[in-house]
Amino acid sequence: MKLTVYLAGQIHDNWREKLIQMAEEKELPLEFVSPQTDHDLSDSIGENILGKQPGPLYKDDAASSINNFRTQVLMQKSDVVIALFGEKYKQWNTAMDASTAIALNKPTIIVRPESLIHPLKELSNKANVTVETIEQALEVLAYIYE
Repeated sequence: MKLTVYLAGQIHDNWREKLIQMAEEKELPLEFVSPQTDHDLSDSIGENILGKQPGPLYKDDAASSINNFRTQVLMQKSDVVIALFGEKYKQWNTAMDASTAIALNKPTIIVRPESLIHPLKELSNKANVTVETIEQALEVLAYIYE
């Protein structure tokens, strides 16, 4: 049984690649999808498709609608969502994706450092599992196959 895993979270480092590599090393039957990780493409997709917008608000709005469409399609087709919260970047998109996954009743794993226990307590309470590392999140998935 192959599962599709949506990897929500910041796009500024290679956490996704690390997790995917670890899953491959464990030979887990997982397929991964995620938000657009090319930041420039994500920011400009509205204008790329709809044309030049009259200002930054409209540019962001156009990009957001297309990015949200992409996220909705991929998340709805996913079996599981892993939402990574890090300490370095603001995590608004991650919170939105985790909340959406929970509202869609998708099995959800939140990855967050100890320093974010308090700010994420309500979200963690709604998720199925909360862990501190991507290694732990992968072990939760691996347990499905044991």
